Amino acid sequence: MTPTAGPKRPRVLIVDDNATLVENLTEILEDAGYAVRSGGTCAAALGVAHEGFDVALVDLKLPDGDGTVLAPRLKDENPDGEVVLLTGFATLESAVAAVRAGACAYLVKPCATQDLLVTVEQAMRQVRLHGEKRDLSRRAQMAEKLAAVGTMTAGLSHEIRNPLNAAALQLTVLERRVQRLPRHEQPPLLEPLHLVRDEIRRLDHILEDFLQFARPREFVPRAVEVVPVLTKVLDFLQGEAERRAVRVERAFDNVPPVAGDEERLRQVVMNLALNALEAVPNGGWLRVSCRLGEAPGTVEILVDDAGAGIPEELRDRVFEPFFTTKAKGSGLGLPIVHAIVTQHGGTIAVEDAPEGGARFALRLPTAR
Repeated sequence: MTPTAGPKRPRVLIVDDNATLVENLTEILEDAGYAVRSGGTCAAALGVAHEGFDVALVDLKLPDGDGTVLAPRLKDENPDGEVVLLTGFATLESAVAAVRAGACAYLVKPCATQDLLVTVEQAMRQVRLHGEKRDLSRRAQMAEKLAAVGTMTAGLSHEIRNPLNAAALQLTVLERRVQRLPRHEQPPLLEPLHLVRDEIRRLDHILEDFLQFARPREFVPRAVEVVPVLTKVLDFLQGEAERRAVRVERAFDNVPPVAGDEERLRQVVMNLALNALEAVPNGGWLRVSCRLGEAPGTVEILVDDAGAGIPEELRDRVFEPFFTTKAKGSGLGLPIVHAIVTQHGGTIAVEDAPEGGARFALRLPTAR
């Protein structure tokens, strides 16, 4: 039984001091598509477990301890992982010990290949269920935040935008009056005016994020050519990239049109490319590429950068409303991107760029 295909191979940890058995199990599992690590002692297993695992096969008797004691420690280290105990004797006591230790199953050594693969796949199903439950919980939290945004939107639109527009208008009037003064007197007066104008614009953009996120426009998909959309965005950003001394690379394959809204797709790519520009140090690079997706009937748009990357523990949160690692901003930029991509029937994920840094991988269905 072959594990479900995915961007990363499922990880199995084998904890047993029998080198021959470990070698045999490793060969079987790797042939089935699993990534296997091993340790011959409790101490070695805990060291390897820091790197993460999906399923751990743990012998009951180890040189420096008991598998029933090690199993809960492994679960503490990786709560979403599952443990399968290995034993040389199938007894009622061993089954009870496995349950008490938090194991999802146990195998009798030596185990048949089919029994091994079936048991590991069953454990993997439990791991996937844990992930689905976590995703459901996160979506419920996002739904609550979305409801809060919707509740605030009407008030924000009236209570903030009206005085904001009035302030901007008065600022324009004041700026014109200052420009009537002698030229040498203008700079010290215009400098704070420009600063206030920029801050008003920033507040207006934040308000627009709230409004757009809470009240998305009606979506009518049409065939959209991908390469022209990417070209327009990168041409627009070229001046900013040069100012930051960032090299912009383009790698566009000949791809079919996608089903979507051109303006919103341009907004998605613009947001991702701007984030990449901000993440890249001077002298770095960012790359935008498109190609046929691995899944039939899909196109991939990839935005890679030479920045510091996004830590694994934050990748599940970057699309949450109001979550941001920036000093300024609404925390709605990437959630809006996620909402637009979802509206298009696509997916977006944060990955590691091949040369380091972050990769945002956007996958969209082609137009029919």
